[in-house]
Amino acid sequence: MLSRRTEVGPDGVAWFGPTGRRDEAALDRWRQGVGPPYVSRTSQATMRGSHRITVVSWNTAVGDGDLTSLLRDLRNGAGGDTPIVLLLQEVYRKSADLPRPGRDAAFASRLGRTTPARARQDVVAVGSASGLNVYYVPSMRNGSPPESDEDRGNAILSTLPLDDLAAIEMPYEEQRRVAVAATISGVGSDGAPWSVRVVSAHLDNVVGLRRLWVIGSPAARTRQARGLVAHLEGDTSVILGADFNSWYGFQDPAYRVAAQAFGATTPDDRRRTFHGLMRLDHLFFMLASGWRATFTRGGSRYGSDHYPLIATVDLP
Repeated sequence: MLSRRTEVGPDGVAWFGPTGRRDEAALDRWRQGVGPPYVSRTSQATMRGSHRITVVSWNTAVGDGDLTSLLRDLRNGAGGDTPIVLLLQEVYRKSADLPRPGRDAAFASRLGRTTPARARQDVVAVGSASGLNVYYVPSMRNGSPPESDEDRGNAILSTLPLDDLAAIEMPYEEQRRVAVAATISGVGSDGAPWSVRVVSAHLDNVVGLRRLWVIGSPAARTRQARGLVAHLEGDTSVILGADFNSWYGFQDPAYRVAAQAFGATTPDDRRRTFHGLMRLDHLFFMLASGWRATFTRGGSRYGSDHYPLIATVDLP
C-alpha cells in the first residue's frame, strides 16, 4: 500500500509512495538528480455539451516521438471541439537548473538520440507551444550530471484543466518510477457534472543482475502494478495509460493485476506496440455507468519506438 509522503506543495502536487525502509532509501538517491514537477495551467476551457473525449497513451522515447505531429493528427481526426488528453511516458525536460546531486545519487543511462535528424521534443516546450495544460513529474536523471542537463519521466497534457494533481512513486525495483495522476471534469449536455481520474505510468522493464534480470522482472513489475492499483482503488472512475513493459503481453502478471482491477477494459485491438514486436503498452478503464471506451493502436510510431494507443471515451 502506498501512503502520502508529503503534504500538497506549492505546485499543487500531492506525493504518495511506498513506506518500506528499503524503498525509501533507494528512492532518495534517485530524487537527488531531478528537478521539481512542472505544472502549467494554460487552458481553462471546460467541457460542456460534448459526449466524447480522446485519450492517448504513448511512450515518446525521450523526445524522439513527434508529439506535435500526433497532436495535429488527433485534432484533425477528432474535430476541434473534442477534448484531448495525452497520457505520456518517457518524456524529457531540458533545464540548466537541475540540481547538482551528491556522491551517492543515482541516475539512469542517457536515452534519446544525440544527433537527431530533427530536434527531440521537450515536453515543456511542446506543451507550451500547443496551448495545453501540462503536468510533468521526472522519475530520473537522463544521464550522468556531467553529460546531461535533462531529466525524464511521465506527463499528462490536456485541453481540459488538470486538478487534484498527484505523484505516485512506485515500489522500488531497478529505477525510480513515478506515476502521475490528475482529475479532468466537465458538464454534460444534460447539465450534469462529471469527473474522471487520468493516470500515466511506466513500470520497470528488467531488474538487476543479482535479481535475475529478465527472469525476475515479471515479479518486479507485478509488485509495482499492485502498489499502483491499490492506490487507485478509492476512485470510482479512472483511465490508466501505461507502458507496463509487459514482456509477455496480455499474459504478463502485471497486466493481469491491472486488468482484473479495471473491469471496463476490453482490448479489441491486440496488436503489438513496441516496434511491432511486443505488446508493452496498455490502456485500462474503470468507468461510471453508461460510459463506454474503445481504443486502437495508432497507425504510425511518429518517430518513437512505441505506437500510441488512441481511445475514444463516450459519455452517456
